[in-house]
Amino acid sequence: MFDIGFWELCLVGLVSLLVIGPEKLPAAARITGFWLGKTRNMVASVKAEIKDELQAEEMRQIFKEQSGIDELNNILEEGSNTVKEVTSSIKSLPEEIKKTDESK
Repeated sequence: MFDIGFWELCLVGLVSLLVIGPEKLPAAARITGFWLGKTRNMVASVKAEIKDELQAEEMRQIFKEQSGIDELNNILEEGSNTVKEVTSSIKSLPEEIKKTDESK
């Protein structure tokens, strides 16, 4: 991320040794490590929450698409039932014509 190499770290260590001093440097390094660890944990937690929210949103979209597919299946089923009704009406049409002719 920051692309910090070995020599940059050595320079930061040397400057901190000169500024802070050899007596306080271990305590400062410990505190810095503690806060870096807390920061990393916080960033990892935020990433995990964002990932969970994205997965939840994807699931909502899938369910929404699935409900659209269910509606389409219902429409197709209604159409199929209508076709069956029309077919049965057409098949019974000759019988109705015969009944009408006989009644005349």
